[in-house]
Amino acid sequence: MNGAESLVRTLVKGGVDVCFANPGTSEMHFVAALDRVEGMRCVLGLFEGVVTGAADGYYRMKGTPASTLLHLGPGLANGLANLHNAKKANSGVVNIVGQHAVYHIEYNAPLTSDIEGLARPMSAWVRTSPNSKSVARDGAAAIAAAKSSQIATLILPADTAWNEADGIAEVPEDSQRASYSSQAVDTAAKILRGGGSENLLLLTGSALTEHGLALAARIAGKTGCKVMGQTYNPRMARGRGRFSIERIPYVIEQALPILKDFKNIILVEANDPVAFFAYPNKPSLLKPEGCEVHRMTTGGENSVAALEALAGALGAKPQDAPAQKLMEIAKPTGPLNHASIAQAIAMAIPENAIVVDESITTGRGFFPPTAAAAPHDWLQNMGGSIGFSTPVATGAAVACPDRKVICMVGDGSAMYTLQSLWTQAREGLDVTTIVFSNRIYQILRGEFDGVGAGKPGTRAMDMLSIDRPTLDWVALAKGMGVSGRAVTTADEFNKALAEAMAEKGPRLIEVQM
Repeated sequence: MNGAESLVRTLVKGGVDVCFANPGTSEMHFVAALDRVEGMRCVLGLFEGVVTGAADGYYRMKGTPASTLLHLGPGLANGLANLHNAKKANSGVVNIVGQHAVYHIEYNAPLTSDIEGLARPMSAWVRTSPNSKSVARDGAAAIAAAKSSQIATLILPADTAWNEADGIAEVPEDSQRASYSSQAVDTAAKILRGGGSENLLLLTGSALTEHGLALAARIAGKTGCKVMGQTYNPRMARGRGRFSIERIPYVIEQALPILKDFKNIILVEANDPVAFFAYPNKPSLLKPEGCEVHRMTTGGENSVAALEALAGALGAKPQDAPAQKLMEIAKPTGPLNHASIAQAIAMAIPENAIVVDESITTGRGFFPPTAAAAPHDWLQNMGGSIGFSTPVATGAAVACPDRKVICMVGDGSAMYTLQSLWTQAREGLDVTTIVFSNRIYQILRGEFDGVGAGKPGTRAMDMLSIDRPTLDWVALAKGMGVSGRAVTTADEFNKALAEAMAEKGPRLIEVQM
């Protein structure tokens, strides 16, 4: 058994049985080992950003890590943007990155680079195996780190992969999610008893499960506090029968008036509310002056248990949860606009669907109507690096083959990781991709105004528009093996959505704005 085979067997034994891969020469012994070892599903991505993003989506839905296989420093570098997003989402990933043979590195061949230096900013755990007999043990340590919601990067020199190894390593027992601070819960209870509507309970992460939201509803009903989510969240349970919460708006001018009256903010895994970017003459902190922030749980703690303890301390019962009036939804007719698109999507979401949202400007108004849709999970871009949604949708579909995945993305963002469609076609994944085709980086057009850069001239507009030539999304999808259609009216969109939801397999709908 060589080092590569010992690593593959260790991964499978440790519960890491999916590998999103884009290999090269240095990884060929790992690829050969995949032929000899049963139990590992290999999913090829044609670009490393698809590979790393898919691993993020897999973890968000499965709760256990997948592995990636990347080729040397440049391959890792191609995947770093979506590893950044995965890190912000606290997703566990085991990256296997090939390296030149140990004795070859000194010759500075063209692909030689500082792989550890590239890996560290996005990885909580980084190690280079020094020899073949350490590979399995190092792999087991990487699995343990990834199971703790961390990105682990194991660098595998080619000779450590082909030389003889000792065997399979045992992965340490899964560490239990840390509990929570009872003192922090007591502090939160004391604040909530006295403040009413002056208090905000700000949630993200594991608190946004159906049960976590139900507990938050009871607390809100008992104390009169406001419950909100971060602007972006890794995964949120939504739809009819689930407590619907607003998110802090992305736009500073919209966020400030919403937060202005709060005296206390209690953070449940969430971050202190801050602006996404700096703007001239606008604040970075979105909380009002004098507002105190209190952390109840971090991302490594059991937030649902903490909410249960908080509800118990407050005497909040299920009957305390406030009744919610949801927006009425109906199939729209007539022209396509932000409102009709939102209504059509809300009507089309099937029960237990997974919605991956990178709709940026088009989708900012989607939350109110989709709160009345069938129960579903909603995944968002935590790190802000675009090209997130189609890979994450791919990984989510691999993790949950029995659930419909709906990916919503702007045309500019979709071009970053277009290769995801090919992987979806090859694997037969049940993903419907909705591309909002407005032929402009609309988010940047708004940001141009937001930073006070003046009125864009011809050259500036050329940097913001994506026409000349116009992207043909139906043709692009066809080239990747995915059937697609373009829609220009709400009625056409309703029909396209109904067909896509009724049939399994990958599809693309281009919504021409």
